[in-house]
Amino acid sequence: MTAQEFTPGLFLRGFTPPLTLADFKLVAFDMDSTLISIECVDEIADAAGRKAEVAAITEAAMRGEIADYKESLRRRLALLAGVPESALAAVYEQRLRLNPGVEAFVAACRAAGLKTLLVSGGFTYFSERIRERLQLDFTRANTLDIAEGRLTGTLVDRPWGDIVDGAEKKRVLLEVCELMGIAPEQAIAVGDGANDLPMLSAAGLSIGYHAKPAVHERVMISITAGGMDRALEVLRPRAS
Repeated sequence: MTAQEFTPGLFLRGFTPPLTLADFKLVAFDMDSTLISIECVDEIADAAGRKAEVAAITEAAMRGEIADYKESLRRRLALLAGVPESALAAVYEQRLRLNPGVEAFVAACRAAGLKTLLVSGGFTYFSERIRERLQLDFTRANTLDIAEGRLTGTLVDRPWGDIVDGAEKKRVLLEVCELMGIAPEQAIAVGDGANDLPMLSAAGLSIGYHAKPAVHERVMISITAGGMDRALEVLRPRAS
């Protein structure tokens, strides 16, 4: 089904607006290039003088040109071996910014009673800080392995595995829905890259934020201009 431009830079597919935000119970967000303006792995790579090489892999993965996200991340991480841990703080403090409209949209969701979930193929160093900054309820991300103050180029094994890929994003969304006692149709998912598609397809409402073409073509709301709060042009806080 072709998306129709609702207003300039805001495309809708498969429903007639408005929707009521309070009819949903959970909103799940990707982090890199969705909640925040950067791809953290690319900026860390800059400290190793390998940003262009790593960013090219990231872009291919986000566009869906690399089918195996886990392998693409392992390739990028291997290039970061030896980067000092201090580079993480520098990225967070000097380069990481929230995307426009994020705080307003998250606040509107929380005010409408929705729980908030950050599920990211990025790293806990950043996701936990974003969780605190935005007062999010749940997070899931990858943990960088660090030894003697330097990145090892690998991740820490967790009980659920080592890498949050598209399948894990969907699984976490469904798991949180089950824990909350709600149907996936009562969840909203927001993302930008191909690895977000499984999560986006599982939710009752999918939102693409300045998304890659493969995502723009499949989501119900696609924001191509302006901030994330533009979704509120379609989502009323409550029924009138």
